[in-house]
Amino acid sequence: MRRYDLTDFEWRVIEPLLRNKPRGVPRADDRRVLNGIFWVLRSGAPWRDLPERFGPRTTCYNRFARWRKASVWDRLMDAITAAHDGDIQMIDSTSVRAHQQSATAKRGSADHCLGRSRGGLTTKIHVVVDARGLPIRLGLTAGQTHDGQIADTLLADDADRIRELIQDQDATPNIPPKSNPRWKPCFSKRLYRERSLIERFFSKLKHLRRVATRFDKLATNFLAMVQFASIRLWLALTSLLPRRRTLPIAKAFVVR
Repeated sequence: MRRYDLTDFEWRVIEPLLRNKPRGVPRADDRRVLNGIFWVLRSGAPWRDLPERFGPRTTCYNRFARWRKASVWDRLMDAITAAHDGDIQMIDSTSVRAHQQSATAKRGSADHCLGRSRGGLTTKIHVVVDARGLPIRLGLTAGQTHDGQIADTLLADDADRIRELIQDQDATPNIPPKSNPRWKPCFSKRLYRERSLIERFFSKLKHLRRVATRFDKLATNFLAMVQFASIRLWLALTSLLPRRRTLPIAKAFVVR
């Protein structure tokens, strides 16, 4: 097995979740194609630089795009993250610098999640992680978008609204209050320190160069790359993480 290739364990998990093709000409080996997709994801290289051992580059890219359109990446993400630890969940975002080539998509009604911020042309990745720092839900917005605008999708405008949203889900919000409110909500500094888990997830995610810099023109393709990266982090880390101690809150949302 070469560097970046799927392990036997990863392939045993993923293979049953892929669509079968019982009729017609057998398609190119799915495992080889996935290895090629991950090589692009990890190296950050253009599709045209894909080594020949992964087969035709057009096959790898077309399969990646076809699976995205068929919601295969969504189903893989949902199936693998179903075993998440729901006692504590944390939501945060990170900004990704977009390459100038990512802004060359055709203009139209599609939202490409590109915006201008202090870092220039950027995209924000919004993530909810579980108590082990593994991703549960993902979303994209333009770089200048306020985090609160997508919180209701992943879990409103202000912290009080987010608190109400979380409480409606029978969970305890843990959001640091402002310095001068009339009423200060319950806030645990000890629990808030657990947010380091989501920061570590972002650090691992950005080891993958195709995520650390956005080259994809379409937001849907970039999100699919983030999903595949998250799936591999799940498969790689789940068996290595020790069982974490139980914190004194049955279910909590930690929000920066």
